[in-house]
Amino acid sequence: MFIEPKRGRSNDQKMGWVELICGSMFSGKTEELIRRLNRAKIAQQNVEIFKPGIDTRYDEEDIVSHNKNSIRSTPVNSAAEILLYAGNCDVVGIDEAQFLDKGVVEVVNKLANSGKRVIVAGLDMDSKGEPFGPMPALMAVAEYVTKVHAICVKCGDIAHFSYRTVADEKQVLLGELESYEARCRRCYNMAKKAEPALGTN
Repeated sequence: MFIEPKRGRSNDQKMGWVELICGSMFSGKTEELIRRLNRAKIAQQNVEIFKPGIDTRYDEEDIVSHNKNSIRSTPVNSAAEILLYAGNCDVVGIDEAQFLDKGVVEVVNKLANSGKRVIVAGLDMDSKGEPFGPMPALMAVAEYVTKVHAICVKCGDIAHFSYRTVADEKQVLLGELESYEARCRRCYNMAKKAEPALGTN
């Protein structure tokens, strides 16, 4: 389990850093993000939380996990908006970072450089098994990377692929259990190989 690092001060300047939580769908990314943000609130730190405006699956404003735990957030349409709203907070949380533009990398660096703790969560791969949006670059700049895993719905093994069960070629397709399944590497590859025979894309 992730334990928040204790970071000291140098010349009265707070030292910021970036934490990244990544994995497949149904792996508990948002659950872990909410857990860390709630701990920061218990510690009486000023917390600001953001999510992409396009993610309205559970709520237009709140960040909501698959287990229905939620926390208030501010929807943004671009990463640059986060800098406008972050203000003098101590901790910044960002969910579903894969949906944000690549400018989010510069944004989190600016926030961390200004002394803030930045906690980011997002899908590391899309349904084709390709790196998703700005996530690889965020992994590169983060001091701490936590990869969480789901359980394969076919065999019960550890899963880190998000298999799309509906025929749609778009990279961004908002959905939950009706559109995606968590799969291990073997079950994911077997399903992808079977797709042409089933007449899907």
